[in-house]
Formats: sequence, C-alpha cells, structure tokens
Amino acid sequence: MEHTHEKYQKLIAICQTLPPLKTAIAHPCDRTSLESAVEAAGMRLIEPLLVGPRERIREVAEEFGLNIAGFPLVDAPHSHAAAQRAVELVREAKAEALMKGSLHTDELMAAVVAREGGLRTARRVSHCFIMDVPGHENVLIITDAAINIAPTLADKVDILQNAIDLGHAVRMAEVRVAILSAMETVNPKVPSTLEAAALCKMVDRHQITGALVDGPLALDNAIDPEAARTKKIDSPVAGRANVLLVPDLEAGNMLAKSLSFLAGADAAGIVLGARVPIILTSRADTLQSRLASCAVASLVAAKRREETQLLG
Repeated sequence: MEHTHEKYQKLIAICQTLPPLKTAIAHPCDRTSLESAVEAAGMRLIEPLLVGPRERIREVAEEFGLNIAGFPLVDAPHSHAAAQRAVELVREAKAEALMKGSLHTDELMAAVVAREGGLRTARRVSHCFIMDVPGHENVLIITDAAINIAPTLADKVDILQNAIDLGHAVRMAEVRVAILSAMETVNPKVPSTLEAAALCKMVDRHQITGALVDGPLALDNAIDPEAARTKKIDSPVAGRANVLLVPDLEAGNMLAKSLSFLAGADAAGIVLGARVPIILTSRADTLQSRLASCAVASLVAAKRREETQLLG
C-alpha cells in the first residue's frame, strides 16, 4: 500500500501559517537530530536553538553538509548539561518547546521533571504517538506508550486529559476516546476494565472534559464499525475512535510498533503535561515523522497561547 503521508502533510500545512516555534534542541550531536532541526527550520515549523558541545555540533554539521549558520549555538559540555540548559531556556522564556537530540529520553526527562528548576505542572507528564496509518481515514493518537510504565487510575486521568487536549490542538473536529482492554465488558478479574469504567463515570461527572469517551473496548470494536456492530455495542465512540488509551506502556508500545512495522504507519511523538510541548524523535523515525512531531508541538504551543490570551 502506497503511503502518501496526506494526514501529516495537512498538519504541516497548518503549521506553516503559524510563526516558527522557538525550540531548544538538547544535544543535537548526530546526523538524525541535527538534520531534523535543519529540515524543520527550512519548512518554517521551528526556530532552533542548538544546545550542546559547540564544536561537536559544528563537526556533525560539516560532516553531513548541514547548514546551521543561522542557528544560535548554546554551548554545554555534555548531554546532561545540555538537557539542563535547554530546560533553563524554556524557564527564561527563550524557547516555547523542547526537542530531544542524540541523548537518552530518560536524561532529557530527568531535567524536565526535576523538582527544582524543572518544567513540572499540576498534570502528570505523558507521551502520545500521533499515528499516520495507511488506509485509516484520520490520524490516530495512542497514549501512553513511552513514559508511564504501569499507570494508576489517577495517572490515567491526566494521561486521558492530556490526549484530549492534544486532539483539540491538532484540530480534530470531535475527539472520541476508546479506553482499551482485551474485552468490551467489565470484568472484576481484569483491572483495566474496572479502570475504564471508572474513567467513563468521571467523564459523566465532568472530572474529565472535552471528548466522547467509552470503555472498556477491545481494539477491533474501538476502530472498526463492523466489529462494533457485530458485538452490538451502542456507543458514539465504538468503531470511530481517534484516540486510544492503552492499559499500560507495554500494550501501547506493542500496538504502536505493530502499526509501524506491520502496517507501514508513521509515528510522530510528543510529551505533554509539562510547561511546554516536548518533541521526542528516534533514529528509527522517518524524516516525515520527525517533521510531523515538530508540527504537532507547534499546534500544541499555538493552542496554549490562544488559551492564555483568553484567560488574560
């Protein structure tokens, strides 16, 4: 099946009508991360601040023919210091987003969630994949497949609200969340079904807002209308979900990678719940996925500016 990336191209086109997002890139010391910054800047998605060992960054740029002449270089001696300095740039209002370079995710996130000098908010930090799946009409958000290993019910409240807010930021006309389990009935022996039922009741009580939410739902009857009809599930979400809340990191990671490696999907990644959006890219990501991650962060930042102006 030919993959046209039409869904990602729409997100990128919207972002090109916005000002480039000032983005602190922590330790962009390999070809993938530096090339991502150069390409995203060339498409006016971001305005990069390169944070890391100055000479090493210049050497990588020269080795791979990447033009970084117009980008500010903020010197930091190693990856740990680069993560901390990138966070400081956000706190100093010199950047509106963070982007992972060639350092480990845990190293960047440790600086983000530090109690002193970090970027914590009242929300729990969580990750979303924005999947472009061939043959599927719209983008599909999957959460959380990268940060929260075994989330509690309280954690899932924040994970769910973060994903709903992301759905609005990427301009979904209607956010429809399926809370996934292995079945669509509540079973006391399967904890994820009990948590799904509790989350749905919290939606009813307006503790979680902004979306249609249903669960527990199995994957088939969450995204396939015929499967939902066969199971006689009467729900505005079943068969039409555009956000999938998974039971735990293992399930989410396997689902996202199955779509990527078996169905040819692309996966843009973003971390939410901090003061600014955090762009997580991988060396295995396609360039299109990395650009889409930048576009998603830009849309999240734009939505926050809009909300701040309304409150102000």
